[in-house]
Amino acid sequence: MKNAYLLSTLLFFLFSCKKTDQNSADLILGKATINAFFKANPESKKIEKEVESFYQNRNFEYAWFTKNGMTQAVSNFQNQLQNYSFAFNDKTFKDEQLDTLISNVKSNYEESKIDVKQRENLELQLTTTFFKYSEKAFAGIKKTPRQLDWFIPRSKKNFQATLESLILKDENDSIYQPVNIYYSKLVEKLILYREIKKKGGFPIIKTDKKALSITQSDPCLIQVKQHLFLSEDLKSNDKTMLFTESLKAAVSNFQQRLGLPETGILDTKTIIEMNKSVDFRIKQMLVNLERLRWVPVEVESDYLLVNIPEYKLHVFKDKKIFWETNVVVGKEANETAIFKGKISRIMLNPYWNIPNSIINKEILPAIKKDKNYLSKNNMEVVSYKGEPMKESSINWNEYTKNVPFIIRQKPGNDNALGEMKFLFPNNFSIYLHDTPSKELFDRNKRDFSHGCIRVENPKKLMLYLLENDKTWTQEKLDEVLKTDTETGISVKPNMPVYIAYFTAWVDHKGNLNFRNDIYNLDDKLAKEIFAD
Repeated sequence: MKNAYLLSTLLFFLFSCKKTDQNSADLILGKATINAFFKANPESKKIEKEVESFYQNRNFEYAWFTKNGMTQAVSNFQNQLQNYSFAFNDKTFKDEQLDTLISNVKSNYEESKIDVKQRENLELQLTTTFFKYSEKAFAGIKKTPRQLDWFIPRSKKNFQATLESLILKDENDSIYQPVNIYYSKLVEKLILYREIKKKGGFPIIKTDKKALSITQSDPCLIQVKQHLFLSEDLKSNDKTMLFTESLKAAVSNFQQRLGLPETGILDTKTIIEMNKSVDFRIKQMLVNLERLRWVPVEVESDYLLVNIPEYKLHVFKDKKIFWETNVVVGKEANETAIFKGKISRIMLNPYWNIPNSIINKEILPAIKKDKNYLSKNNMEVVSYKGEPMKESSINWNEYTKNVPFIIRQKPGNDNALGEMKFLFPNNFSIYLHDTPSKELFDRNKRDFSHGCIRVENPKKLMLYLLENDKTWTQEKLDEVLKTDTETGISVKPNMPVYIAYFTAWVDHKGNLNFRNDIYNLDDKLAKEIFAD
């Protein structure tokens, strides 16, 4: 995040040191003109300060005009506002007076009639509107993400650098926006869904069949094909009632995007997802666009990303997906926290120090029912100094919670952490780890843990994290894993890991994905976004 902010700041100073156009040399705004404008058109102190600072940094030169007239930036900005208004269904910046003023000033220049006051007013209106637009479009809601269970550091935006970039663009250049690339990709899909809504939305699919597959016929397939054609899963719509090979491929693609089993069979679960309205999907995208405003504009080249509702861990190398694996995350009562960390250590054959919450709810009641519970489950009791304690010396009936010692599970085949765990210091006691319960990865919905993240292919992850450490060969690692000796390995450099929560996103193949809101965090955020 710091690197992205430094980059945008550097761009800003580079732009501010460069003349926008030699023809603008005589077009200067006085500070008194800016003060008079805000006296007549008061704004928040933050916006007024942004505008004044912007002009100070460019020696009060005009931004939107040269001596020859308005620059291309005016049209570019108008298009930007129109696109935003349509995508987000937000009329905040639909200003007929501003559009009229732009038209009048443009006409005056064409007729060589220059009204200085009108030009000054338009210059400052455009700049003020830009900063207000940027705050709303890119900064996000004022409530802190931490209040919404999001502990990844929020991206800091430099809107002055963004405006300088806009001013220097010509008609064919893409406009820089201070957002993550995934934000821009999701906005494109949002516009597609706005178009679908204009056409009447998705058709309702009704059938009494529990499943439909290749070569079968049913009247509902007309609506199914229409839906999949609108959502771009089906390339051409034959409008027949026959389940064709192309429909099977389209259904399979839809299922993949929705996190359903990719059978290519139209079953009940698939129809339920298809029957979620276009308004529901648009709202889902808007909620996740808000989250993406909080994400750093630029992230590290190499990092790990766990998307909780997707039940997936993605490994990024050189800013591209390198590989991915299934994960098990916390159940609703034990939510996996959303935050950023850095993997610094791998523990092979780890002990599992059982958290107090699990001791209180599960271990203590089990011990009171069966005095041999600990030995049966390969567990032991040690002091906080790590000294072994005799279970027979403990009166378990004295404790209902918060025991004054550690209960841990020893390394072995039944250890809940499996053969390894991946540590990244955090305040949530969350880490990645192996598991002996491999069968859970075959399930479509994988929220079963107490909060930590179980990885389907931990050995592959370990080898990736240690690929540059020549002291740890695969043979040496395998030898250690054959023992029950706990062994720690430092990960250098530390690997960034993001534990995130997205229920709508565009993947690296350009496909729009949706997932269920397993922790009801979409609803919580939607109440903040759509409060008005």
